[in-house]
Amino acid sequence: MAASDRLVPVERLCWVCDPAQFRFTSTEEFTNLEGSIGQERALAAIEFGLGMTNNGFNLYLAGEPGTGRSSTICSMLRRKAKEEPPPSDWCYVHNFDNPDSPIALPLPAGKGGELAADLRELLDYVRVNIPTALESKEYETNRVAIIETFQEKNGEMFADLEKEAGEQGFALQRTVSGLVIVPQKEGRNFTQEEYDSLEPEERERVDNLGRELTEKLNDVLRQVRENEKALRDALAQLDRELGLSAVGHHLNPLKEKYAGFQKVLAYLESVQEDLLLNLEDFKPQVPPPQIPGLKLPRQEPTFERYQVNVLVENDPDRGAPIVSETNPTYNNLFGRIENIMQVGGVATTNFTLIKPGALHRANGGYLIVDAREVLINPFAWESLKRAIRNSEIRIEDVLEQYRFMTVVSLKPEPVPLHAKIIMIGSYLIYYLLFYLEPEYRKFFKVKAEFDSNIKRTPQLVQDYALFVASHCRKEGLLHFDPSGVAAVLEHAARLVEDQERLSTQFMELSDLLREASFWATNGGAELVDRTWVKKALDEKTYRSNRLEERLQEFLADGTILCDTEGSVVGQINGLSVMTLADYTFGRPSRLTVRVTLGRAGMVNIEREVKLSGPIHDKGVLILTGYLGGKFAQDKPLSFSASICFEQSYEGIEGDSASSAELYGLLSALSGLPVRQGIAVTGSVNQHGQIQPIGGVNYKVEGFFAVCKAKGLTGDQGVMIPKINERNLMLSDEVVQAVQAGEFHIWSVETVDQGIEVLTGVPAGELQPDGSYPEGSVNFLVNERLKSMVERLRKLGKPDEKETAKGGGEGEAS
Repeated sequence: MAASDRLVPVERLCWVCDPAQFRFTSTEEFTNLEGSIGQERALAAIEFGLGMTNNGFNLYLAGEPGTGRSSTICSMLRRKAKEEPPPSDWCYVHNFDNPDSPIALPLPAGKGGELAADLRELLDYVRVNIPTALESKEYETNRVAIIETFQEKNGEMFADLEKEAGEQGFALQRTVSGLVIVPQKEGRNFTQEEYDSLEPEERERVDNLGRELTEKLNDVLRQVRENEKALRDALAQLDRELGLSAVGHHLNPLKEKYAGFQKVLAYLESVQEDLLLNLEDFKPQVPPPQIPGLKLPRQEPTFERYQVNVLVENDPDRGAPIVSETNPTYNNLFGRIENIMQVGGVATTNFTLIKPGALHRANGGYLIVDAREVLINPFAWESLKRAIRNSEIRIEDVLEQYRFMTVVSLKPEPVPLHAKIIMIGSYLIYYLLFYLEPEYRKFFKVKAEFDSNIKRTPQLVQDYALFVASHCRKEGLLHFDPSGVAAVLEHAARLVEDQERLSTQFMELSDLLREASFWATNGGAELVDRTWVKKALDEKTYRSNRLEERLQEFLADGTILCDTEGSVVGQINGLSVMTLADYTFGRPSRLTVRVTLGRAGMVNIEREVKLSGPIHDKGVLILTGYLGGKFAQDKPLSFSASICFEQSYEGIEGDSASSAELYGLLSALSGLPVRQGIAVTGSVNQHGQIQPIGGVNYKVEGFFAVCKAKGLTGDQGVMIPKINERNLMLSDEVVQAVQAGEFHIWSVETVDQGIEVLTGVPAGELQPDGSYPEGSVNFLVNERLKSMVERLRKLGKPDEKETAKGGGEGEAS
């Protein structure tokens, strides 16, 4: 088959989107795109994961950035959340029994703010009405009456005791140490001399009477203390009745309002009890005594304990919440307890300083987080697992375990967790978590995979047009005409290097829409057509291809050796791809092969100097398998060959040059020169089949640029694997050059087909007798290998003296 029969037809060099298939004149005629484009597998997984209510069926959205993972899940959640009931509000209130452990109160959506407003109104009411009631005449009258009653009782007891003591010759007197019973004589106290002069019997009688009266005094004092306690109880009861009358008719409606919420009712009862026990706090405070030159602050009682901290308040008309936390630190996820710095550097806190996290806001709904961000933030991943495992959100001071001293802080009651967690990340993070994190599979059971490219269908083409319309409308860009949309679709096919598939890298496509709109606006156009899309692509290339142009200059002026004309034995142009950040381009590399007598076999110079990777080394070793299977059935392979990429000073990886290396080796063995105007790419297996490679468009365009710089002759081109024909999405310039006969693209399936194109000599098929047709490439290679074996045998024979001594090695094989 002639080399011309291997030429790729012009129509196969690039898929061209026909603008006539679009039934619009401007994308402005379209409505917005609903849903995502072409991710049916991912959508089915998401629908399943969102529908599962069992614990652990959280989702991981895996895929490359820009494939629409975030926009797709947000769009689906917005539709689903509207149909779901709104979750409860959550409030933190003071725990009157244990102030260090605030109580979490659940309330229906929208009721949390109402409870806080009701408590504020109650506090405002009691702060006005309790002092008024305490200062009322009725209250003062009742208070005085109670006090007088108890004073009368105490007075009567002391009067009776004093009368009895007087009758016994004793008196009740008040001293520094308290009330005492002292003996009397003639209306005055006994002196010590008078007491000592008493007869023993009289002294004993006085002592006994004194002890009896002292015991009665103690009984009276004991009764007085009991009366004082009873007085306090009576006054407290009076205050309680006053407080109940002042706040009861305001609290009772609240109890009726929240009758269905037992936890709220228990809290209201605690509020009422605390109010009644602390009525003194509502009385006007007496200012502290002022010291000249020093103004002391007035200490006002605090009423923060009666406030309600509305942690999360949901709209009853908006369905389930959707929270996307872009910075999932521990505090942002689980909340925090803030502190207030006082004078002297003392930090204080209370339950009103408890702040919610993303999990609180998403509770009852959906939380979206970036997997990488969760993993790199300290404590976030472990705490998230714990929250899912225990189904609760606990606000803790995670740094407490690292302190030398324990700091007193709050321990809020945990909030039950009922939320669907959705992590978005790369495939790498997914596999790392799956294999290295034992509990990951327990908590994230659903994976949704977003493909970076999808098969092109007529419906998909129309969806892309809807995407363009939606994006232009959303960002206020110029709208596109059919030719502009067609150019965008062609670029989407080039991004994946496939004529039958389209890229889902919508981030990059969105940038193309913005840039094309910019250039069209600057050019005064009303719509973006194909011209402006091409200009945007050209301008983007120009901003990034400085190094490529510099390399092209080196190739054109001969600094980097690369022949594009003539034929040379054992020399061929291979093709490689270089990627520098966001820019990728192809460049030719001269590959040379030298064959000599020896038994070293294939020597890969790149491998010897450690400039090649394992895949490239594998490709070189495959060549030995091919040669052995084809030419070593009747003889051993005995030769040495060195293979080298000339002027290559960086690492080499990949097997796409293995076919070029084999062609160079066959040329060196056969002595047939290789056309230097043809560059080669493609990997090869041991059976001589040419296998597909990546970056075919960049490689073709890179060699075309060199040929153009040195002058197109009409005999130049690139030889690619047949399978890669569907991957061709070449630039307009290359396609036009091929169409004009100035450049060519050949595709081959086997090594034999390729060597015919490169040398113009038939490869030659194996004959029934095991030989190849005379004059063919394979014939010349086989004959060269035979002659090398014979030479080695002759050179390897020992002389007679060495044979006699037994020092010969025998005949080489």
